[in-house]
Amino acid sequence: MRGAKSAKWVAGAAIIALAATACGGGDSDSDNGAKGAVDADGIFSVEVGEPQNPLQPANTMESNGSIVTDAIFSQLVDYDPDGKLEMINAESVETTDSKLWTVKLKKDWKFHDGTPVTADSYVKAWNWAANIENAQTNASWFADIKGYADVHPDAEGAKPKADAMSGLKKVDDYTFTIELNSAVPYFSYKLGYTVFSPLPESFYADPKAAGEKPVGNGAYKFVSWDHKKQIKVVRNDDYKGSDKAKNGGVIFKNYTTLETAYEDLKSGNVDVLRQIGPKDLPVYRADLGDRAVDKAYSAIQTIGVAMYTDQWKNTDPKVLQGLSMAIDRDTITKTVLQGTREPATGWVAKGVLGHQENVAGDVTKYDPAKAKALIKEGGGVPGNEIFIQFNADGGHKEWIEAVCNSITQATGVKCTGDSKADFQADLNARDAKQVKSFYRSGWVLDYPVNANFISDLFRTGAAGNNGFFSNKDLDAKIKAADSAASLDESVKAYQEIEKELVNYMPSIPLWYYKVNAGYSENVKNVDYAQDGDPILTQVQVIK
Repeated sequence: MRGAKSAKWVAGAAIIALAATACGGGDSDSDNGAKGAVDADGIFSVEVGEPQNPLQPANTMESNGSIVTDAIFSQLVDYDPDGKLEMINAESVETTDSKLWTVKLKKDWKFHDGTPVTADSYVKAWNWAANIENAQTNASWFADIKGYADVHPDAEGAKPKADAMSGLKKVDDYTFTIELNSAVPYFSYKLGYTVFSPLPESFYADPKAAGEKPVGNGAYKFVSWDHKKQIKVVRNDDYKGSDKAKNGGVIFKNYTTLETAYEDLKSGNVDVLRQIGPKDLPVYRADLGDRAVDKAYSAIQTIGVAMYTDQWKNTDPKVLQGLSMAIDRDTITKTVLQGTREPATGWVAKGVLGHQENVAGDVTKYDPAKAKALIKEGGGVPGNEIFIQFNADGGHKEWIEAVCNSITQATGVKCTGDSKADFQADLNARDAKQVKSFYRSGWVLDYPVNANFISDLFRTGAAGNNGFFSNKDLDAKIKAADSAASLDESVKAYQEIEKELVNYMPSIPLWYYKVNAGYSENVKNVDYAQDGDPILTQVQVIK
């Protein structure tokens, strides 16, 4: 089983918590209850939604797009289920001081157009992605690299001073070095994220067109994209990685509701679901039997705070603490979510290095009296009304209503769900700073280190910081944690930072995610990775 490959916003509700033992779904070597001879060239289908952006590796930070880009592109490294680094396109990634890293590439890798994957394929791709003029969503992931500020200046409207980061140096055709601004002991883990993919030379002739018809170096080759209907990829027979596809390809079928996808699964019109909507959680195990999946993974559901709004930019964090204590997580997870969730007690998902229990203290415990007292002490909720934005295609309506009812009953604050048509519309509203008050936020790991759930979400200017939270003291502590002498010391420093988040409340933790999904009788050997996505390459299609 492969590890996580991309940090991303999670589209659906019905997917929480990593445990050592998980029931349902079987292991990667099982038949998962399916019988019959295998068609090695068989094509199967997976439920998705419409990606937010073109399929450019540095422009994809949500689950509908990343499942596709991860099929098409491979990176330098990946992780096994225990979080151990595995070399993929890299022969080695080495450092003596955590500041200067040397990457040696395997020499037999090629892009889908037949051109070789070289040091230039990485250096040029990263420089292009980091350049502010190319407006890539994940550009900030390169901020560790020396010279990033020259290609991506902070000042609004500023032009880049250079077209390349000084910290990237080609040594020879298959070797390059990465010099960071300061030591980052977990930097090698970050290199498994999709943003660090290589790009072929053909990309630069027309990057927009390349996002519509991507040419990668991964286990699958792109075939077609019929917008808001489906995306098709086929097996790359020249792929040099160890995880070669055991099938002929994948069709990513677009659905606007989880309920429709589930009905299609039962009738055999889609083969693999990533999630089950709340309405079908009570019955899916009985409906699917051995084909029902109930498996933990590393993600967390929170309520993000739009800190730029008049409501929150000068409001005392005690008000947010009070709203958090007005949410009856235990009851909502047991009833609306059918016991498929575990109430969160902090901001870092389970199964991640540095995860801590009960780090938020009383703030995640239901206490209506304390909730009302904190809100009053903090000056009250401006307007005495809040909205929680969510995507209607992700199975969130039921629990959003339950959270709102809990808050209103406990505090008298009016709470309303703000529904957006789909995940694309939801993310676009976040990016455009159009969130009225709060937004439904689900984050799945990119690399199995606690920094990914703190620095990449709450650091000023971080790509995942959709609430635009900013605090200079917290930024300084994040910088110090990143510069720790060892990975262990960095993790411990981030644990201390997480303990302080309760004083800032950049988001309200709700619960840890879990894969509650299923698959059809047309496939077998279905399993899900630590990032919650089905492991596409190992799925087998039955004749």
